[in-house]
Amino acid sequence: MKVDMVMPQMGESIAEATILKWKKNVGDKVNKDEVILEISTDKVDSEIPAPASGTITELLFKENDVVPVKTKIAVIDTEGSAASVAAPTKPAAAAPPAPATPRMEAPAMSASGGMQTVACSASQPCSTPAPYTNGHSDSDKFYSPLVKSLAEKHGISLAELDAINGSGAGGRVNKDDFLRYIETRGGSSAPVAPSYTATVSHQAAPEAAPRAQVSQPAAPQKQESRNDMPNIDGWAPDGTKIVPMDNMRQAIAEHMVRSKHTSPHVYSVQEIDVTNISKWRKIVQPEFEKREGFKLSFTPLFLDAAVRALVEFPIVNSSVDGKKVIYKKHINLGCAVAIGKSGLIVPVIKRAEEKNLVGIARGLNDLALRARSKKLLPDDVQGGTFTVTNPGTFGTIIGYPIINQPQVAILSLGAIKKRAMVIDDMIAIREMVYLTLSYDHRIIDGAMGGSFLAFLRDYLENWDVKRPLY
Repeated sequence: MKVDMVMPQMGESIAEATILKWKKNVGDKVNKDEVILEISTDKVDSEIPAPASGTITELLFKENDVVPVKTKIAVIDTEGSAASVAAPTKPAAAAPPAPATPRMEAPAMSASGGMQTVACSASQPCSTPAPYTNGHSDSDKFYSPLVKSLAEKHGISLAELDAINGSGAGGRVNKDDFLRYIETRGGSSAPVAPSYTATVSHQAAPEAAPRAQVSQPAAPQKQESRNDMPNIDGWAPDGTKIVPMDNMRQAIAEHMVRSKHTSPHVYSVQEIDVTNISKWRKIVQPEFEKREGFKLSFTPLFLDAAVRALVEFPIVNSSVDGKKVIYKKHINLGCAVAIGKSGLIVPVIKRAEEKNLVGIARGLNDLALRARSKKLLPDDVQGGTFTVTNPGTFGTIIGYPIINQPQVAILSLGAIKKRAMVIDDMIAIREMVYLTLSYDHRIIDGAMGGSFLAFLRDYLENWDVKRPLY
């Protein structure tokens, strides 16, 4: 029997991934769960295991190909017969190629008719495509399409790119490494070719390219003094610049718009006194950190409370299919994790209803560490039934998140702030937080949403400060 292996979807908003490296070739025997290839998205680098044991008979795409999710990429013959091994199939015949990541290798007019900036250097004039097409430099280092595009944009030569220390798998340079390098480039001793910037239109390309091939360095550009202004070149005379969305942002945009069109969103906000859980957390923190090896944050406490509320109100853990409501036996709790400046990803704590507070804290810590080191597996970001997001980490007081389809609700945690509150006709300083529930008004009305938040409030405000940790 032949088993098709497809490109996994590494997150709800991910529409495609780049094949970094095939670890197996046609004719190789593999065991189930043995790593076959490495893939990369703008959020996650991951090693993908074999779905079954057998012999690889087809590899349908090459390294550096950008492949849509759920597209067949390989075939495994579970009988393992060497006679069944077929020659590699050409990528074009396997599936329609994915849209290429936007690159600035040649002057072009944007879809909206705007101007596009082309990075040039003394060794690489604008009339010649930049040498980042195969993903590898002379030192055989691999660079993802995103990093190559950034290098071209900033006029970084391959020699200079090779000198950047990477934090990815095998020392690979990722987006964050590149951006950190750009920020400190002024003090770098790495060799830098003189660079120039030419802004050209499609019609003016023949005249613009020769002007870019100059022998003298251009005058240094004046640095923008405003901290909130992007450090990019190529501003048009009217003070604007058209920059196409990257593939990740396009996918997120499509997902968010679809959610708004699918679910009529309603928002309810509850103010909660978390003074007791804050006191309890300080009491148990030394023991917890000693036994678990990491600190106990507030997030697992809110996740634990959310699980208990979902058990009490199972419709909030459901989904909608036409005129049917699909209830879920298990609570697969998605928790948004920030990964530097690259954005967010939502790994999932599976069967959270079977875990106690410490188990939830362990699960969250494990997923967060692997998310930030790009070690998440496809299963880690799939199957969520309810999501918790925590913009309070960045000081946000109240958030109104968009539902993560096909779920029907999402909980937002605000920042915990000390405020003067009236308690039994006395003014006291209490630690307060706002929780927001966004929910699908097709099946959850205001009474249900308010009751869900009231349950959270009662559970958290009545926290026993003498509660044992284990």
